[in-house]
Amino acid sequence: MNRITGMAVPRRLFLQAAGVGLALPLLESMTPALAKAPKESETPRRFLGICNNLGVLPEHFFPQGTGRDYEASTYLKLLERHRNDFTVFSGVSHPDVDGGHPADICFLTAAPHPSSGGFRNTISLDQYIAEQIGIKTRFPSLTLGVNTSGGLRSLSWTGSGVLIPCEEKPSAIFRAMFTQGSPAQIEAQVRKLEQGQSILDAVAGQAKDLQKSLPARDRERLDQYFGSVRDLEQRLAVGKEWERKPKPAAPGPVPTDISTPAEYMAKTRLMYDMARLAFESDSTRSVTLMLDSVNSPVLELEDHEITEGYHNLSHHGKSPAKLAQLQAIDEWHMKLLDGLFTSLKDSKEDGQPLLDRTMILYGSNLGNASTHVTTNLPTLLAGGGFRHGQHLGFDRDRNYPLPNLFVSMLQRLGLEADRFASSTGTMRGLELA
Repeated sequence: MNRITGMAVPRRLFLQAAGVGLALPLLESMTPALAKAPKESETPRRFLGICNNLGVLPEHFFPQGTGRDYEASTYLKLLERHRNDFTVFSGVSHPDVDGGHPADICFLTAAPHPSSGGFRNTISLDQYIAEQIGIKTRFPSLTLGVNTSGGLRSLSWTGSGVLIPCEEKPSAIFRAMFTQGSPAQIEAQVRKLEQGQSILDAVAGQAKDLQKSLPARDRERLDQYFGSVRDLEQRLAVGKEWERKPKPAAPGPVPTDISTPAEYMAKTRLMYDMARLAFESDSTRSVTLMLDSVNSPVLELEDHEITEGYHNLSHHGKSPAKLAQLQAIDEWHMKLLDGLFTSLKDSKEDGQPLLDRTMILYGSNLGNASTHVTTNLPTLLAGGGFRHGQHLGFDRDRNYPLPNLFVSMLQRLGLEADRFASSTGTMRGLELA
């Protein structure tokens, strides 16, 4: 019942509007968008966010000493040839992001208290980026995952706090980037886009009629809805142009998907390859990858026998056998990162290493998976045009806000941003190259 006019508001109308609102995240993540071509003088910059939701053994990750003369830890020695290409952080966390395992969905949002009743997530860093520069590429963003329960765990969240499901099949990602549909398939997709736009127009028209009789607070919320509708209508309109634009030539055969969750490292390597290909082809400039270790089984490693599930191992109780297996798993993560960094350095764009134009954020929502603490998060930033080769160490008891790093990254992308989530400014000590 409308409290001002006393008129009943049809529930069906609200459900129609909400239905489209809930569909927005899927459309934003799946629908191509077209914009003006970047200026020739513009340097394309990109973002890859990776979260391993069981983290690493902190005693083997964090280095000794700070600054540029730090002593590399066991794990960082595996990245030694890229020492000048990354910065490692300690004593950082997301203020008020607690709750243990549920905090993984806040890795790129920093929304507080994810395990509390009534929690609603906020926009993730990658989607904030996609909203600003996503129209420059065929895909505003890509949301990838390994062992994410059918894509239902994710790092990517829309401005309205709705999860964007992960894509777990490299073959599907590859085909989306490089396989051109037949003329009939292209026109069918264009018709779907046109139909989506007409549905939005119809719902928006109904909502405008309703707006006149609503209280001020409801009118404000409806205005926000209109903004989302207008933005999506624009994306749908220009998306038709992308459908008819030829895709880049495939760099090789379609990759073979790995169906066995136990082959976690092989799946991770493939996803790193897909992210690299996405950046090389400029298909997108914003990618996230959720490594869902919590839901991974006993892993198959080439050089070490693993006897328990990944999650069980994380609760090691200081067992030497479990710690040894965890260290072997963690070292494989570092080896794969080493391979990713190498491949992006070897790939050139305008004669420059692609790594110099790609910010890679690697970390976890847990500082110590054994105790579920969400402070002192293991965090590493590589590439992207910063002056690296250092350890920025902050107070490990009273942590420095990690969202400050997000602000620095947004500014490096050329975006006018002075805050993100619970940030207090830019990342202290991090300088441009």
